[in-house]
Amino acid sequence: MKTQQQIISPQDIVILLKIIALGNTAWFQNTLAESLHISQSEVSKSLMRSKYAGLLDVSGKKVSRLALMEFLQYGIRYVFPQQPGALVRGVPTAHSAPPLNAVIQSEEHYVWPSGTGTLRGQSILPLYSSVSVAIKEDASLYELLALVDAIRVGRVREKEMAIQELKKRILGGE
Repeated sequence: MKTQQQIISPQDIVILLKIIALGNTAWFQNTLAESLHISQSEVSKSLMRSKYAGLLDVSGKKVSRLALMEFLQYGIRYVFPQQPGALVRGVPTAHSAPPLNAVIQSEEHYVWPSGTGTLRGQSILPLYSSVSVAIKEDASLYELLALVDAIRVGRVREKEMAIQELKKRILGGE
């Protein structure tokens, strides 16, 4: 019998962050798929990979918050690295988006490329292509994804601030 390697995908992190953003609200695979603009089959595969990796509990309904925080703090920038690209119009991310934009003033902006974006800055590819649409309906998810991007592309100060804020939001609920 062949076994297939289980490798975490970028959308797995997006889905886990969406579950965190939902708080204590009950969720189903089809509602996650709709809200994230990801197919139901991709959500199902993602949840299986996250369970296998220990990022979801055995029931597949509860995020292992400590494990996710450890991955975000120590692994995300190596597993899903990103280098700022060309200047484009887009949706603000990293230190250019809430909550870090309230405490970090910078002339250098990072954005997810989008024709409907509000800011011009260096392009950062989001963890999953549909996030710029999904965040329009979920401010909490937007902030979590922007904080993760600050870890992926930020300087030491931005990374540390993002890690502290993520710890409050992810581990504060445990």
